[in-house]
Amino acid sequence: QVQLVESGGGLVQAGESLRLSCAASERPFPKYGMGWFRQAPGKEREFVATISWDGMTYYADSVNGRFTISRDNAKNTVYLQMNSLEPGDTADYYCALGRGSYYYTRPPEYDYWGQGTRVTVSS
Repeated sequence: QVQLVESGGGLVQAGESLRLSCAASERPFPKYGMGWFRQAPGKEREFVATISWDGMTYYADSVNGRFTISRDNAKNTVYLQMNSLEPGDTADYYCALGRGSYYYTRPPEYDYWGQGTRVTVSS
């Protein structure tokens, strides 16, 4: 059973930055694509960013140019650097482990999910 543990959330003001981390317990972590999703109160979970096993990335239009996803396979960890945060970025952020080595944008393409970390951006 894979465990994913997110950290790094918090309360920040608009324009500030945060870096989220997601540590995976699975030893074959480097072989899998990873993703970040978010869910705001009263809204559906939405795709944020994804990275393949070899570092190819893809972003939602709403965060492209402000957020950066990266991974450290030696540490079994994926990161989400979030810059120029906006109140609209307020949500619970979840990392997920993909079903294969590519990158994926839809929740059904992910097999394991973390418990989430809350990000609140004040105006």
